[in-house]
Amino acid sequence: MSLNTTASAERIHISFFGKRNAGKSSLVNAVTGQNLSVVSDIKGTTTDPVKKAMELLPLGPVVIIDTPGIDDSGDLGLLRIQKTQEIIDKTDIAVLVADAQEKVRGRGLCPEEQRLIDIFCEKKLPYLVAYNKSDLVPASPDVPSAADTESAGNNGIFVSAKTLFHIHELKEKLASLVKKSEKQKPLVSDLIKENDIVVLVIPIDEAAPKGRLILPQQAVIRDILEKGGVPVISREYNFKQSLSFLTQRPALVITDSQVFGPVAASCPEDIPLTSFSILMARYKGDLSALLEGAALLKRLKDGDKVLICEGCTHHRQCKDIGTVKIPGWIEQFSGAKPDYTFTSGGDFPKDLSTFKLIVHCGACMLTETEMKNRIARAVAAGVPVVNYGIAIAHMHGILQRSLAPFPQHLSELRSYSAQA
Repeated sequence: MSLNTTASAERIHISFFGKRNAGKSSLVNAVTGQNLSVVSDIKGTTTDPVKKAMELLPLGPVVIIDTPGIDDSGDLGLLRIQKTQEIIDKTDIAVLVADAQEKVRGRGLCPEEQRLIDIFCEKKLPYLVAYNKSDLVPASPDVPSAADTESAGNNGIFVSAKTLFHIHELKEKLASLVKKSEKQKPLVSDLIKENDIVVLVIPIDEAAPKGRLILPQQAVIRDILEKGGVPVISREYNFKQSLSFLTQRPALVITDSQVFGPVAASCPEDIPLTSFSILMARYKGDLSALLEGAALLKRLKDGDKVLICEGCTHHRQCKDIGTVKIPGWIEQFSGAKPDYTFTSGGDFPKDLSTFKLIVHCGACMLTETEMKNRIARAVAAGVPVVNYGIAIAHMHGILQRSLAPFPQHLSELRSYSAQA
């Protein structure tokens, strides 16, 4: 993947929801100008979420998601509805597709549609209601015109996927919501100045595709370059030698979590040190909540259920970090033998209440929205959560040092440690 390619996890995710036969797929095709979804008059044509990463003017890089109908029936229909509800946790902007004919006749939204609106509001999720099939609204003095956008409300717009009526205006409204929800948080650029040297310690990850850097490494390099900094790349075994070659002291060292220990041992104390995983926790998670979760690692007991989650799917290696290294470090650190459950990709258990602790990856393949929703669900269930980088640093006794670039969070860690 090239540095100027926007990964799906960094794209705004726009999802289309609604009842069967509301014209969701037709509207998706109209908005994108492509036949992304199969369209027919038969209810329930869309059986699984359909995703497409693309450039959509004037929005920029997005992922468009078409979902099954929220009023699907039968056992299989319930599974499809569940899938649709899971998509909400990945969504940055929601579009509810409703019937324009019902709207202009004053009938409003049906209970299923109103429930979706309630969920959007509960999650503080920006949304629009697209009243589709406005071309079918009969002309009558007693019926408001479908072209009257005021009657659609602040969050609504009348459209027609068939005639392309107001499709451009719909995209403009979506673009305005995108601008309001865009991420303003820096990844690393707020920690450095122009011309600062930043040393990146990058081991060759056996799980990464040959010839590629993993996404957090790419993103950090790009952010340093955009700030005007100078990234210096090193492997873990020649990190100390790389430092000796530099005539200017590095402003920061960033290491892969798996080699935190040896890098910390070779890095002078007066050079700030952190990890890609900790940067990602701050960037698209909740670093405060994850630090609180680290305190539980030492208190684990035999048989405690621990959920280990990875946001990506890859072929498991013999020294896989999630299923081999992390459990080994946990057992060595806690002296206990927990009961592990492993998930990857989009899988995340619905019921978290049985777990004592959740250990999550850096979430480079998840959107910020999805990662924050996972953390929020864990907190609501009373289950502490920590990510790989924070857990590894804590278990190797170097978490305080790795938080030195973030004084506020360092104070939080000391408070959580005192409480433990």
